[in-house]
Amino acid sequence: MILQVYDLTKRFGGLQALSDVTFDLHTGEILGLIGPNGAGKTTLFNVINGVYTPERGRVSFRGEDITGLPSYDVARLGLARTHQVVRPLHELTVRENVMVGACYGREKHSLKEARRLADGSLDKVGLLDRGDQPSGSLNVSQKKRLELARALAARPYLLLLDEVLAGLNPSEIASMMDTVRAIREDGISILMIEHVMQAIMSISDRILVLDYGTLIATGAPEEVANNPQVIEAYLGDPNMTARLLAE
Repeated sequence: MILQVYDLTKRFGGLQALSDVTFDLHTGEILGLIGPNGAGKTTLFNVINGVYTPERGRVSFRGEDITGLPSYDVARLGLARTHQVVRPLHELTVRENVMVGACYGREKHSLKEARRLADGSLDKVGLLDRGDQPSGSLNVSQKKRLELARALAARPYLLLLDEVLAGLNPSEIASMMDTVRAIREDGISILMIEHVMQAIMSISDRILVLDYGTLIATGAPEEVANNPQVIEAYLGDPNMTARLLAE
């Protein structure tokens, strides 16, 4: 196991954002995380990578207890993430944005080495020819890829992807899914939040379902899509199952 989460509970005042969430992520796995808006998905990411400290529970990464460690220490251990709202450093070029990931990631590279790694990451996501452009000149799809390249430049063992498909058209979604598969083939494990249901069902080895901060289902995509509790609490439509599993 590369990631083990035990009984995570997180509150914000009177709001119970996570309630005793427990799951494992296998090395080399793509694990999908779904649930309605407000289910606690991004909060779970924020607890895993050290933005929030849980009231109760534990996060183990590569056999080490990382519960409550600050985000920069978690990144140094090899856990990187993207964000749902992409905010590149607009005063920097595309390449310089990615170099930041290399400098502050697992291997703490010098600027010279960071440039080499940045170009490799940009090539991986299809942005190498835009390395010298201002990052603010990119469109939505390209900014999503820039965010992904910056995370990859940190040389992670585990990558948390927060809605990398949001705002993309069908051809861009297909291309991004190919990129995510290629990242897994490079040996990087992936935990992925997504609302594009056909995409997350087709790319994930297993699916987790959160509802009101509680993990209500875990299993293979087909098993989860046919789970009555998931259909009632999240999908809301028995006919959704066929659409989820459609090619």
